Amino acid sequence: MREIAFDTETTGLDVASDRIIEIGCVELINHIPSGRTFQAYLNPQRQISNDSFLVHGISEQFLADKPLFGAIADEFLEFIGDDPLVAHNADFDYGFINAELARASRPPLSATRVVDSLALARRRHPAGPNSLDALCSRYGIDRSKRTVHGALLDAGLLGEVYIELLGGRQASLLLGDLDRRDQPLSLFAMRSSRVRPVPRPLSVSDTERAAHAALMATIGNGGLWAGYGAVVAVAAA
Repeated sequence: MREIAFDTETTGLDVASDRIIEIGCVELINHIPSGRTFQAYLNPQRQISNDSFLVHGISEQFLADKPLFGAIADEFLEFIGDDPLVAHNADFDYGFINAELARASRPPLSATRVVDSLALARRRHPAGPNSLDALCSRYGIDRSKRTVHGALLDAGLLGEVYIELLGGRQASLLLGDLDRRDQPLSLFAMRSSRVRPVPRPLSVSDTERAAHAALMATIGNGGLWAGYGAVVAVAAA
């Protein structure tokens, strides 16, 4: 199963007028980072608010020669494919992505494919705190390189947090056994295991039976199982 943990950095908080300046995506295969990533810095063609700059430290000068979103839109869409998207406080990032796609004359992403890790965290840890930093601390995830926010760095941390929210590394051993496509923004139910309608017959060969009988003959009737056999025989009678 393929999923994409993603994050954005923006010029501000207003989805109608602010713009994305960085997109970071990390590919997860069966809840394990595959090593494949996507990152793009973007020229927003507008000023970056001071509050936002203090969060991510990305300057207008740095972005002056970077491409517009429309120039990387197809590459971004090819990377994410049709797979589920995981974001922390997903409404924010999802809203900004769709606003940029609209400006680039591309169809919007469906909300049904978005998993909000913040919603998962609030259900699992209702007392909080549930910021990405707080969850990294809770799960012992190293964030020493995170001196400022960065979309690709945060997407990588989110991928690790998301694994823990699903039950930790052991969840990855389930491989493709989770189907989460039709249940967005929640922990998705595992498929119920099927019950065998007829008990499976014992597959003991004649050779194995003969070897067992020969071993029992050398042991004799002094074993504890001999008494057990007698009890079973009485019960059956």
